[in-house]
Amino acid sequence: MATNGPTRDCIITGGGPAGMMAGLLLARAGVTVTVLEKHPDFLRDFRGDTIHPATLQLMAELGWLSEFLELPHQKAADLHAEIDGRQVTIADFRRLPLDCRYIAFMPQWDFLDFLAAKGREMPGFQLMMDHRVTGLLKEGGRVTGVSWENGGTATGDIRASLVIGADGRHSVVRSQAGLKIIDFGSAVDVLWLKLTRQPDDPAPAMSHAGPQQGLVLIDRGHFWQCGYVIKKGRFEELKTEGLPEFRRALADLAPLPESRFEEIQAWDQVHLLSIRMDRLERWWSPGLLCIGDAAHAMSPVGGFGVNLAIQDAVAAANILARPLREGRLTGADLARVQARRMFPTRATQGLQRMMRRKRNSRGEASRRPPGFVRMIGRFPILARLMGRLIGMGFRPEHIAKDSLHAPR
Repeated sequence: MATNGPTRDCIITGGGPAGMMAGLLLARAGVTVTVLEKHPDFLRDFRGDTIHPATLQLMAELGWLSEFLELPHQKAADLHAEIDGRQVTIADFRRLPLDCRYIAFMPQWDFLDFLAAKGREMPGFQLMMDHRVTGLLKEGGRVTGVSWENGGTATGDIRASLVIGADGRHSVVRSQAGLKIIDFGSAVDVLWLKLTRQPDDPAPAMSHAGPQQGLVLIDRGHFWQCGYVIKKGRFEELKTEGLPEFRRALADLAPLPESRFEEIQAWDQVHLLSIRMDRLERWWSPGLLCIGDAAHAMSPVGGFGVNLAIQDAVAAANILARPLREGRLTGADLARVQARRMFPTRATQGLQRMMRRKRNSRGEASRRPPGFVRMIGRFPILARLMGRLIGMGFRPEHIAKDSLHAPR
């Protein structure tokens, strides 16, 4: 039987990058925060791993950069794509006006564990793992809290002045709030799988190849995390064609011999990530705000999603900490967060649409890269511009000066 939990200033649903960053920053500013994460741990293989230069800069502003970079990671000072059979630099981060001029590829569970540890140092921070949000509490047309269940064995309610929905692209919060979604569609999905890493394998942290399909290799140390881009809905067709054909398709794109893919012996080793691109028309309602993928699901093109979610969290904390702490939060405060973050969201999604390949009525990708990407290949100076857009975003956020110290 559900029971009312304690009243908090803020409840955050979802312990991903947006939720964890918003939670620790609000707690750092003196707000009482509870973060509810539906899983018992952060060990999800199929999360974004890109820590962009703008996010690394936030670690520097918080005084945590040196400690953060002690975690296992690989650095990429530029990104490449194959255009007309040659490798071309499409994003160069070396000239960014930041402390770290590279993308760090880091397992997201390490990133989230780091943020969780920092959050627990804040007196007002509470993280409840294995707590799935099942519904919103409402009174008089206002969201006043959430209901939760813990591993199917316990249930409860928590009430707060604000609920922040940071529970991803399949957000329970935004669904239950009835917020209107603008759907841009997606022509692709991604298949994730693991491949053993051998000592003589190539060194790059990320490899991208293929004129029609894409293959991303993320170095996990002892294994490669492989992301294989397919047209949406093709997974079942691949299963029908059989594993031998699937292994050959992967080998055609990988800088590895075909024999290496023999370790893929069953389809349960292959996991489907359904891609979508959308955003909410309005990110908030009285007592509720959505950020990160809950507010705007991103395509994996460019790896923008994690950084954009982190930037949302910083803006939300900067704008909402004081009214939450002082008990005077209004809808106008929530609207300010959306107004602050709407331009970078629109611009980033527009850039992603420019970067994706055209597809015919059967969903087959054009053999030629998008015109925008071909132009980058012809004019190297554009790679530096792309480095700025990918590495920093269209409106990089900074930690508010009055929240750069722990609360008293």
